[in-house]
Amino acid sequence: MLVGVATLALATAAQAASKPVIALTWDDLPAHGPLPPGVTRVQIAADLLKAFAAVKAPAFGFVNGVQTEREPDSTPVLTMWRDAGQPLGNHTWSHPNLAQLTPDQFEAEIARNEPLLRAHMGTEDWRWLRYPFLSEGDTPEKRLAVRDWLAANHYRIASVTQSFGDYAFNAPYARCVARNDEAAIAELEKRYLDGAAAVADRARAMSQALYGRDIPYVLLMHAGAFDARMAPRLLKLYLDRGYRFTSLEKAERDPFYKTDRDPSLPPQPTTLEDAMKAKGLPVPPHPVDLAALDGTCR
Repeated sequence: MLVGVATLALATAAQAASKPVIALTWDDLPAHGPLPPGVTRVQIAADLLKAFAAVKAPAFGFVNGVQTEREPDSTPVLTMWRDAGQPLGNHTWSHPNLAQLTPDQFEAEIARNEPLLRAHMGTEDWRWLRYPFLSEGDTPEKRLAVRDWLAANHYRIASVTQSFGDYAFNAPYARCVARNDEAAIAELEKRYLDGAAAVADRARAMSQALYGRDIPYVLLMHAGAFDARMAPRLLKLYLDRGYRFTSLEKAERDPFYKTDRDPSLPPQPTTLEDAMKAKGLPVPPHPVDLAALDGTCR
């Protein structure tokens, strides 16, 4: 669960640097993960939006339109998100992995989502893509073909430079609520916050090792029931660790993200891990053991 000594030393140096900024992004709107008994998608969205408003945090939501057909009761979530002044972008229609599709099939998935986004975003900028599974395909040719399409259709790519696997907590939480296992829920809460803190330190350590500074970070989250429960405490964690909140658009103005802001450019590493590998630097181990969650409340 702990990063190595060298990484911790880098993290200590990072803490002495200027205050970092982080952009919050939320995948799988309007419906992610199983629902605990008595919880609705609308309530999840309301709780998330209340938490964002309390700290004045921008929160970019990424939409899978198929959920409006699978769970029609979740559809108001998109209107709520927009009414709160938060933006929406494209996560493809049904969340497929590009590795299992041709570029044409994947591009059709993106395009199928566009009428829904246009209806909710109007003249505001919705042309941001978050790749499902963060997968740009299984071949360099496929990656470049989709990037060419994105550039031709004026898209930018929503990068990810922090992720602690929040999605993996939502199913165990639903099981624990059904069993009324408060002790297990408390353990999930601790693991969740400890994981977020450790990943934040790890990302800052890598950024310092690479550039001697903090890049603006982009945090990947999911609009699930446990995320909504934990959102106030999670956002406080970042504030307590010196972070300020920013928008996705502002974060990706940093040169680190230039080939995701402009997919027509030859792609460069746009994760900190890949940037470390490209420079021959050791990548610190990921500090969150998600496999340990599988047996919770079984």
